[in-house]
Amino acid sequence: QVQLVESGGGLVQPGGSLRLSCEASTKFFSIRSMSWYRQVPGKQREFVATEDSFGAKNYTEHAKGRFTISGDTAILSNNPKPTVVLQMGGLKPEDTAVYYCNVNGWITEATPRMDYWGKGTLVAVSS
Repeated sequence: QVQLVESGGGLVQPGGSLRLSCEASTKFFSIRSMSWYRQVPGKQREFVATEDSFGAKNYTEHAKGRFTISGDTAILSNNPKPTVVLQMGGLKPEDTAVYYCNVNGWITEATPRMDYWGKGTLVAVSS
C-alpha cells in the first residue's frame, strides 16, 4: 500500500519560511504529477502548486513568487521513494492550513493511474 508522509510543518511568524517535504513509501512505475494542496477547517481543500512529469510547474495565485515546488516527477520514475518539496517564504497568517501532498501516477504498468494523498502537515503562521 502506498503511503505519502509529509513533514516540515509547524508554527512560524509572519514573513517567515518553511520547507515542507513529502516522501512516498514506494517506487512508482511512472508519475504524472506531484502536487501540494491545503485545507482550512470548514473549507474545501484547495490547490497550491504542482509539477508534472515534464518538469512544468504551476502555482495558484497566492503562491506565485513566494512558494517553490520541486518533485521527483518522471515519465519513467527511478526514485525508490519519490519526494516532493514545497519551499514556502513570505508566509502570511492566511497561509495557515493543513498542507497535503498528492502524487498522481502508476504504481506498476498494470495498475491504473491513481491519486495518492498524504495525511497532511499543519502550517500555522502567527505572531
